[in-house]
Amino acid sequence: MDESTLKRFRAKYVSSDTGCWVWTASRTIGGYGKLKIGGHTCLAHRVSYEHFVGPIPTDLQLDHLCRVRECVNPKHLEPVTPRINTLRGVGNAAQNATKTHCDNGHEFSPENSYYRPDGRGRQCRICAREVKAKRRRAKSEA
Repeated sequence: MDESTLKRFRAKYVSSDTGCWVWTASRTIGGYGKLKIGGHTCLAHRVSYEHFVGPIPTDLQLDHLCRVRECVNPKHLEPVTPRINTLRGVGNAAQNATKTHCDNGHEFSPENSYYRPDGRGRQCRICAREVKAKRRRAKSEA
């Protein structure tokens, strides 16, 4: 980042008492800071990390350790895999990954957990068997 861009960058955030550098300029719909550099719109937290720390490995994403999307403090950013970034979040995938029991109260033990081959979740084997048996009974009664 050249000096004039760095000066523009620094004018677009304020330091908070938590140590966050809170982006006060334009943001994405998701709340991440953005700025134009060389005619291209860039994510401010990525620009900050690359300038102050170094390149972001192509297979990794930046996780906001502070959980503040508009923070551009490179000390609050960590390159992680997309899976780790998702699991550290508060979305459905993160919530489901922390569950120890299915919705019907069966434990997600290694013996009772079925992991989908596409990697998109797990299922309770007991519940799956019950659903399958219920379908068979309904089919035979029809």
